[in-house]
Amino acid sequence: MDMSWLDRLLQQDSSLLVFVNVLLQQLGLPVPSVPTMMLAASQATGLNALSLMLLAAVLASLIADWVWFQAGRLFGYRVLSTLCKLSINPSSCVNQTEARFHKWGVWSLVFGKFIPGFSTVAPPVAGALGMRRSSFFIGSAIGAALWAGVALLAGYAFQSYIEQALGLARQHGVHLALIVASLITLLIFWKFFQKYRFRRNAQMHHVSPDEMLMAINGPRPPHILDLRSRSLITETGRIPNAHVTDYSTITKSLTNLDKDYPIITICACPQDAGAIQVARNLQKLGYSNAHPLRGGFEAWQAMAEKEPGLLIFNAA
Repeated sequence: MDMSWLDRLLQQDSSLLVFVNVLLQQLGLPVPSVPTMMLAASQATGLNALSLMLLAAVLASLIADWVWFQAGRLFGYRVLSTLCKLSINPSSCVNQTEARFHKWGVWSLVFGKFIPGFSTVAPPVAGALGMRRSSFFIGSAIGAALWAGVALLAGYAFQSYIEQALGLARQHGVHLALIVASLITLLIFWKFFQKYRFRRNAQMHHVSPDEMLMAINGPRPPHILDLRSRSLITETGRIPNAHVTDYSTITKSLTNLDKDYPIITICACPQDAGAIQVARNLQKLGYSNAHPLRGGFEAWQAMAEKEPGLLIFNAA
């Protein structure tokens, strides 16, 4: 297989290649950029060329991060919902990302590039949480420089090994291409299998908004678990009589609650994933009447518009 085109690309347009690849990857496309940076760095003839690649990677990362940051500022958690629908585990996508921000602050941007899946979701979370633009820009720039710098230095340090790998690719290009294609196919099938397993797990009884309204007015008002993040509750208000909890402290609100008592879980996450996960776990603990609200917090908001006298949103 003739791979002279790759040699020319790496030698003549390596910085442009790094810029485009990092930009697309940080915008959310499934195009891994670390192998590209390492490959490009392995062809660098000196520190000047390596510095240009680093500048290209940092600039591309900052552009993508700024786009997502502004989207988070403008659209809040709606853009996160869209991103998390692409996640294999949408139940933890928003909440775990926000938890990292509360725990680490701006350091989450510095080291977030090294956490798979976090680097794309982190900027819109920062925007939705109202992080200062200057803090975001500094943290994002330092994080991008560290992340890209490690990849580029690794490629530069292992030039001889990468060159040997390229030599094998030139000799056995077709076979290697088939192996890579097979691995990519297996990865795609694994991701689809994960999605299928999630959808299968989601096939449980959901409480409809009308059923919930009837239950609230009935003799046994349900025990409502509000699984939304703290900042989202601050933004949109509390659900009356609901128990605000997170995924690690759920059972604390169930003290002295009968195992057959009706429980409704509510989240503001894609496909009601978090509410489904909690309801499943509660059923395993013996709470047989634990069910998620179909449509989550959006469905609750729609009910509030129809029944303003009953469903009043208190300020958080």
